[in-house]
Amino acid sequence: MAYIGKQPTIGNFVKLDTITTSATATYNLTNGGVAFSPQSPNHCIVSLNGVIQSPTSAYTISGSTIVFSDALTSSDVIDFILVLGDVLNIGTPSDATVGFAKVTSNLITGATSESTIAGGDQILIYDDSASALRKMTRTNFVSGIGGTNTPAWSVTTNGSAHAVTVNTRTIVQFNTENFDLGSVFNTTTYKATPTSGKYLLTANVTLKVTANTVNQMWIQIMKNSTTIAKQGYLFSTGVFENATGQSFDCSVTASANGTDTFHVEVYYYNGTAEVMAIDGNAPQNFSGIKIIE
Repeated sequence: MAYIGKQPTIGNFVKLDTITTSATATYNLTNGGVAFSPQSPNHCIVSLNGVIQSPTSAYTISGSTIVFSDALTSSDVIDFILVLGDVLNIGTPSDATVGFAKVTSNLITGATSESTIAGGDQILIYDDSASALRKMTRTNFVSGIGGTNTPAWSVTTNGSAHAVTVNTRTIVQFNTENFDLGSVFNTTTYKATPTSGKYLLTANVTLKVTANTVNQMWIQIMKNSTTIAKQGYLFSTGVFENATGQSFDCSVTASANGTDTFHVEVYYYNGTAEVMAIDGNAPQNFSGIKIIE
């Protein structure tokens, strides 16, 4: 049935606990045994001895008590006290009664935006297994996603040339760090000892021949004492032009257990003691980065 005039405001209707009367005008108001304070007498419907009482004149409200204009007796009966709710209080919506159309569009997007987020700040996520919203700190949230791609390093010879012994695997002396995230590269032993995980390793070295008749030359990435990647040339003529630099690139993925080391070696071979060196005028690089699993 439609209303004539303004439709009544929905309230938080509460029927208060039963009150036993006695020779007094003041009584405590409770709901479920807990003190209850109506906003005013006009928010209450009070039935006494089967008669609805007039607010303010027949009774008043003081905090969580009702005060009748006259003292009652034990033979009087307060049939019920119904509280209609606070001004503009629609009460607590029932479960599954609030839809998207009733939620303001700026509920979240209208909040203050954040350009950074602290580890203790909380993120709202949906727990599919429990069909419920959950809160999680950024620290815990990030720890559950992948990992970090450190340690990582990039080192160079910094323009330093050094000799390569004929017919001997010679370690490249990477003595200068571009960066070393995790402090895993040793510029004295020229080796990296990263934490456990999988790594992408790349190396670039330029070898300079100072005499001809070089038959073979190559670079190799080493894990401990084992070759795990290799790149080089075998010259069918047995001759490589004097004073010419030859660049080699090598890359590989490898796993480490926390004690494994990685380094780069170079090698050349011929029948006589020809001379070869790391080219001091060309860039030499060795880098590694942890792969996020």
